[in-house]
Amino acid sequence: MLNITINETHNTALLEPQGQLTAEDFAAAVRIIDPYIEQHAKLHALIIATEHFPGWDSFAALLSHLQFVRDHHQKVNKVAIATNSLLGDFAQHLGAHFIHAEVKSFRYEQREQAKLWAQSP
Repeated sequence: MLNITINETHNTALLEPQGQLTAEDFAAAVRIIDPYIEQHAKLHALIIATEHFPGWDSFAALLSHLQFVRDHHQKVNKVAIATNSLLGDFAQHLGAHFIHAEVKSFRYEQREQAKLWAQSP
């Protein structure tokens, strides 16, 4: 399950995975985030917070995740990743080369700092 919370005040979306990610999680993210982007032209930031990256439940879920990134990276200015998983640092370095959004990794215990960074101009 992927909990998604839109913060209209700061124009951000908080994504909190609870268990392995599924293709339906990303379909739900599209249903929630896309209408918001249509109304506001862009989403200032995505904040991903999970103590440990839960992985995907299937190859289809991984493909759905990659498609979500491909379809949204130019519509988001920043991505803050708060996790104790090594994938957070990996995503920061990989993202710098392949996606439009600025990506920054934080320790899970630094979730509030991640939110503040994501909300900054």
